[in-house]
Amino acid sequence: MLNDLLRTQDGVITLEQAYASGLSLPAVQRRVQSGNWMRCSRGVYFVDDRPFTNAARVRAAVWGYGERATASGLAAAWWHGLTRFAPDVVDVTMPRTGHGRCHEKTRLRRRDLDPSDVASVRGLRVTARPLTILEAAIKRRGGIELMDGALQHDIELRELWRAQLRNKGRYGSPAARILLQAAGDGARSAAERVLVKLLREAGITGWRTNHPVGGYKVDVGFPVQQIAIETDGWAFHSDQDAFQVDRRRQNDLSLLGWQVLRFTWLDLTEYPQRVIATIRRAISVREQSPRDRPRAEITGGGR
Repeated sequence: MLNDLLRTQDGVITLEQAYASGLSLPAVQRRVQSGNWMRCSRGVYFVDDRPFTNAARVRAAVWGYGERATASGLAAAWWHGLTRFAPDVVDVTMPRTGHGRCHEKTRLRRRDLDPSDVASVRGLRVTARPLTILEAAIKRRGGIELMDGALQHDIELRELWRAQLRNKGRYGSPAARILLQAAGDGARSAAERVLVKLLREAGITGWRTNHPVGGYKVDVGFPVQQIAIETDGWAFHSDQDAFQVDRRRQNDLSLLGWQVLRFTWLDLTEYPQRVIATIRRAISVREQSPRDRPRAEITGGGR
């Protein structure tokens, strides 16, 4: 029974679990004194006959705060399989009335979680996937991609909103709300507004919004250089029909002699410098290439 428990718990065991497996306190102490067991924190041990893996480290860190402690933030995201790498510092949430000081290489937050925001995954209490996604998305670079990927698979936007509303006062709540609003149905318009802001801040002129080209209106057009910039919202909004329409539109614009650049919400918000550099390069190349196209006189900034 003890071996089975240790195998499923990454070699980590609590004192209560050791008692339930038939060990007495002196028996546990003998194992620690002999070096077979390593004490991780009060009442939490690691059986030192196997590698101390990231899973063991996260489990021991959470259990060190007691049975009501919950892995949260990036630790929970990794435990759920939402991120590839385990964080160096383990985020732990415990009730406001809980006792215990912060342990080394952990980050403790005290707040009472709704039961629907807690899940048990491989025997460890972790924040449920919706709340985990919200917290992880604002803690790491590429958090938007993490949220968008979850929305493309097994999470619905309304689930994230419900978790957000249940936890309005938590750390990072305003930033998560902004992400959720951006992920709404108006995401494409929001992406266009971000693009316009980037162009103005970069001092790039000669562009027009909603510029008509061949029966279409491109999000941002450079009439002189014949560059069309199209923005996409979040990938989870896309479907096969929309994909086909966008590609047909792009082909038609290309046949009219326009270069089409596409940027996603992720590009615009996470990699704005890369976006501006790409636009500047496209403008430079088009201005250096002689073409038989009309060159309208453009003055001032975009509009």
